[in-house]
Amino acid sequence: MVRSMRPFTWRTTVGQDVPASFSVCLKIKDIHIRLTYLGDKTSSSMETWLTSLITKTPQEGFELAIKLSRMGVKYTQPSAEVRDKLRPAYAENADSLTMASHVVAVNFQTVAAANGYWR
Repeated sequence: MVRSMRPFTWRTTVGQDVPASFSVCLKIKDIHIRLTYLGDKTSSSMETWLTSLITKTPQEGFELAIKLSRMGVKYTQPSAEVRDKLRPAYAENADSLTMASHVVAVNFQTVAAANGYWR
């Protein structure tokens, strides 16, 4: 079950309201990334796909860790067009691929712990 968040307002240090939907632009080296938070729109439009972290085997657990990682990207950047546009910038970058592998490894640690390390 996905629990949707109630609308919220952030306040800036100068007391201005920040809307519940907003974008943040990041520049890392020569890569520009726009992260967009759409409030309840993203969570309600996404299907429920994660029903359990329990898997039968470590292999299935690793595949779930990859799925968790990919879905994290999809939730962070809902636009498939933007994701496709950014892919060439990191697809052949060793540092980016190492960081992606690290995210998968962290997710695999979570899944392994949830499964009692398949003992």
